[in-house]
Amino acid sequence: MIYIVRRTQLYLEDEVWAALHAKALLEGATVSELVRVAVRERYMGNLEERRAAMMGIVGLWKDREDLEDTESMVRKLRSGTRLKRAQAGFRVK
Repeated sequence: MIYIVRRTQLYLEDEVWAALHAKALLEGATVSELVRVAVRERYMGNLEERRAAMMGIVGLWKDREDLEDTESMVRKLRSGTRLKRAQAGFRVK
């Protein structure tokens, strides 16, 4: 898995840095990783909460009668000529 990250600089009080450094040594992690995890949990919710939220939307529209069934919709999308036209544009001559 590839992560795209941005570099930033933080100013931490000595006590905070010392606590992070000690925790990092105990866990075999880096201070940066501890900060990333803390920020994720604080501002993005923890992984289990995010997973539960995603699972909460599964099947959300299953009882909608104003939408055609998924298979029909996909078949219509595949029946066009777009894919053939795209493939023709990529052929080496």
